[in-house]
Amino acid sequence: MDAVVHLGGYSVEGPWDGILSANIIGCYNVFEAARRNGVRRILFPTSNHAVGYYRRDQTIDHRVYPKPDSRYGVSKVFGEALGSLYADKYGMQVFCMRIGNVGPAPIDKRRLSIWFSPRDLAQLVTIGIEHPEVRFEIVYGGSKNTRSWYDNSNAYRLGYKPQDDSEAYAAQVLASEKPGGDPKVEAYQGGVF
Repeated sequence: MDAVVHLGGYSVEGPWDGILSANIIGCYNVFEAARRNGVRRILFPTSNHAVGYYRRDQTIDHRVYPKPDSRYGVSKVFGEALGSLYADKYGMQVFCMRIGNVGPAPIDKRRLSIWFSPRDLAQLVTIGIEHPEVRFEIVYGGSKNTRSWYDNSNAYRLGYKPQDDSEAYAAQVLASEKPGGDPKVEAYQGGVF
């Protein structure tokens, strides 16, 4: 086996015991099993919730400090840190994608900034699995969205060329958006979580 694409775990906020078991203990088990079995590469889908407490008026890149917005976000920060450890200590190649929101189209204003089309996801996963220069990388899993909060230059450096932009859906999304959301929630990239 050449690589592990680790997609298991809790994908939403939930009770601590469930997140601990699936996203922290489970993540450790995947990394350790890969190491013990000689698998050199892991693609770890992390989340925008690892940095969800950055304000929406900030553009962030792969070098920002974690600012998780939930227990789920904390578990994703753990996975990124574990990936760094396994890259440095064991020489593994670890590709962490901070995924925004995957789907055929963005469904609200926030997702206009973090949307990740399925074909752009497939392209970035391929880079994560095949690029020869991956050691430990954090990139943002997002399309080339006009309204993006992400500086994804690290992914572009590795050859990522996203094809889609959420702006194609902006008029429809904004026309259906209801005003009057929670100002605190509206201020942060993580949104309601």
